[in-house]
Amino acid sequence: MRGLLLVLACLLLPAARAADSVAIVHARAHPVSAPVVEDATVVLRAGRIVSIEAGGAPPPGARIVDAGGRDLTPGLFHAATRIGLSEVGDGQEAVASGGSRAGYTTHHAIDANAQSVEQARADGVSRALVAPAAASDNVFAGRATLLHLRSGGDIVERSGDVVQFAYIGTDASRAHSHAAAWQRLHGELGRARTPPAHADDPARVDADDLARHEVAMRRTPLAIVADREADIREAIALARTHRLRVVVVGGAEAWRLAPELAAAGIAVVLDPLDALPATYDRLGARHDNAALLHRAGVDIAFTASAQGIYTSWNAGPSLRLAAGIAAAHGLPDAAALAAITQAPARIWGLDARIGTLAPGADADLVLWDGDPLEPASAPVAVFMAGDAVPLRTRQTLLRDRYLPARARAP
Repeated sequence: MRGLLLVLACLLLPAARAADSVAIVHARAHPVSAPVVEDATVVLRAGRIVSIEAGGAPPPGARIVDAGGRDLTPGLFHAATRIGLSEVGDGQEAVASGGSRAGYTTHHAIDANAQSVEQARADGVSRALVAPAAASDNVFAGRATLLHLRSGGDIVERSGDVVQFAYIGTDASRAHSHAAAWQRLHGELGRARTPPAHADDPARVDADDLARHEVAMRRTPLAIVADREADIREAIALARTHRLRVVVVGGAEAWRLAPELAAAGIAVVLDPLDALPATYDRLGARHDNAALLHRAGVDIAFTASAQGIYTSWNAGPSLRLAAGIAAAHGLPDAAALAAITQAPARIWGLDARIGTLAPGADADLVLWDGDPLEPASAPVAVFMAGDAVPLRTRQTLLRDRYLPARARAP
């Protein structure tokens, strides 16, 4: 009898799995890692993408979502933001206090119920790297936190060893001149190759020493926030001297060193919205920065702060606006889409399953009502880890409550 029940269970298992599947049919799918697939059927199960096939048949019993020829992309990845730390503006949540700097991390303060998180999720942002703000008395700012914006529960996916941030420039780490900041980086990272005292005892090891050691041993990337050509040239020299995994963040004048960055294998996370010379460090800012870097073979991803306006709000639309502006100034559309989906995961050294539509990849997808690089487009459906995300937010509730009846669609 037991053997018969086992056989019946095995026979029923495929049907049960099919019933838990979601099949998005008739989609114009953008795998990012491969060419566009027209009339695609994308099957999701257990939080992963099972298959993507042109004209494919959905599995029996799967829940069908008819895309109607609309664009389907991976979830967006904001490569440097502050969502989840504060509702509007930058605030002090992103800044270390006391003695800790390199060992400082933001993950203790992440609020999964923050309105900025809810809105970003509904706008198609599936992952975000939450970066610490510049410290007033140290070139090191601390360690970033990786968020996976799933509905419900803990959204912190990784913390501690994700990325170390350092700020260069008179508008960032104000306690240091450019020269002093670089001297401190060289000195501290040179000494950090020696394992810190009590490295095998988490309760006794100094968090700052351990964080610097992880950078020096190439286990953690070093994000250097800098804009002017001279500092980016120093970042290349620092990476070469100490054999570090360096990523330039900001990079307003990075286009001037595009061949050198490509040769050094240094990626740039830039903001296409920051194309004005707001400081003397950005006198060489230009709209086609991303296109010039891409043409030279530099790996690029996008953040979108617009000189600090969007660090903790409007993460999704501003990110797509940034990608659209870069595309309008010479960056191929496919590269612009990659810069807000797959490229950030690659640059930060994360799992290859993030930011692509491929079998085995995370089932984080967005179905759009228009071109995803057009600011006027919006999500029709959002899936995080294979689950549909509600598109109702505080913003939509306020809109529906106060929008005059005559202005509502019939």
